[in-house]
Amino acid sequence: MQLSYHNIKSNCNNLFLLVALLMFFGGCDKDETQTVTTFTNLVFQDEFDASTIDAASWNYDLGIGNAISGDGWGNNELQYYTDRTENVKVEDGMLHIIAHKESYMGSEYTSGRINSSGKLEQQYGRFEARIQLPWGQGLWPAFWLLGNNIDQDGWPQCGEIDIMEYRGQDPTVLIGSVHGPGYSAGESVGKSYNLVNDRFDTGFHVFGIEWGPEYINYYVDDVLYNQITPEDVNGEWVFDHPFYIIMNLAVGGNFVGSPNANTVFPQTMLVDYVRVYSGS
Repeated sequence: MQLSYHNIKSNCNNLFLLVALLMFFGGCDKDETQTVTTFTNLVFQDEFDASTIDAASWNYDLGIGNAISGDGWGNNELQYYTDRTENVKVEDGMLHIIAHKESYMGSEYTSGRINSSGKLEQQYGRFEARIQLPWGQGLWPAFWLLGNNIDQDGWPQCGEIDIMEYRGQDPTVLIGSVHGPGYSAGESVGKSYNLVNDRFDTGFHVFGIEWGPEYINYYVDDVLYNQITPEDVNGEWVFDHPFYIIMNLAVGGNFVGSPNANTVFPQTMLVDYVRVYSGS
């Protein structure tokens, strides 16, 4: 069931306790019981109003996406990530992450991937972005978080929170999920969200999570569609330390398959803003 904040409040007969978070119990079926938190302190924002990527906020990931270690990310992706303005640029008040079909550094495609490692790393809060997604077989845009201990503990022990990932061939469906030890890759824990009478490639939508101790709530346009807690995962809960943001547009890979003859290039993931809130 897709529930908004107001639906949950109504269904639970307005019983709530407001401290750092709002907890709703009683009167709800198990599937309707949610923990909803209110994060109101804006601690980070990029409205992409400058003429270039803000180096104080973002790093570039460079390299291929088909290696297990080194400069690859293990998903058998086809693109080479660059820091060229052909692939990542700020224009007209938006971040453009652009995938091209072109030969580059031994790859058949190029694209962009940026992260906030060492610049914005936070434990708990609301993370959201307003994005218009591309469309086409083999496109894999994502807005996600990665544990800042990845260099020490590796993946998936560091934890991964996928706020939004999407198959370009399914323009009305996205997935929000978590990865950790015992529930990673194809065994990740998550849920899909189906957009009714609309498509994610024809306009902007706000994708977000509200993350607190022992829960992560998933939102699309302020509709709460899923909650993940330690009881939902088959392994250790590893979401109790700082994470950083990643935004990228992959081409191909295990999740989406390769582009086909009907996939048009270039393709662009447009980001209007990224905002992060804390509870105090």
